[in-house]
Amino acid sequence: MILLLRLFYEFFKVGLFAVGGGLATLPFLYALSAKSGWFTPTDVANMIAVAGSTPGAIGVNMATFAGFITAGAPGAAAATLGLILPSIVVVLLVANLLENFHENVVVKDAFYGLRPASIALLCAAGVKVFAAAMLSFDKFCAPVSFSALVSALNWKAIVFGIILYAAQKRLKWSFVSFIALSAAVGIIFKFSC
Repeated sequence: MILLLRLFYEFFKVGLFAVGGGLATLPFLYALSAKSGWFTPTDVANMIAVAGSTPGAIGVNMATFAGFITAGAPGAAAATLGLILPSIVVVLLVANLLENFHENVVVKDAFYGLRPASIALLCAAGVKVFAAAMLSFDKFCAPVSFSALVSALNWKAIVFGIILYAAQKRLKWSFVSFIALSAAVGIIFKFSC
């Protein structure tokens, strides 16, 4: 029971401060991973893949996945509820307040001020996703050099990404086809983080 309450609390904090959508939760998930040990950075990379390829909001899918690997179905429910509850409360409050203050200069400025925070969180998430998908840190050598960086690149993922991009431009398949193809290739050729 304590674990479920802690899951709820930690994901409540994530939901409260992750302004900008599902990928904005990534920096918080990496910090939670380091703090709690409930899941690894590799699990976070897997969460991104699963959450991005399943229906629903990415942040909610990631919270559900993280809660499930931590404490099963009750953990999934606790983490998901914790993540979405702040949004529900904030939307209800803001909707009520905006009805009265939507032309207020202070309110407009506050929403304008949230934009850089959202962009920063999304950029941080993008860098983490890129690093998880394209770099092999175990191959990175201590002295930083160009050859060390080249050896740390995940060449299979880079080549496959270029091929998929070219194929998508040429074939115009649906994104579902590319998700299925990517999953099959990942399994067959043993792509891993």
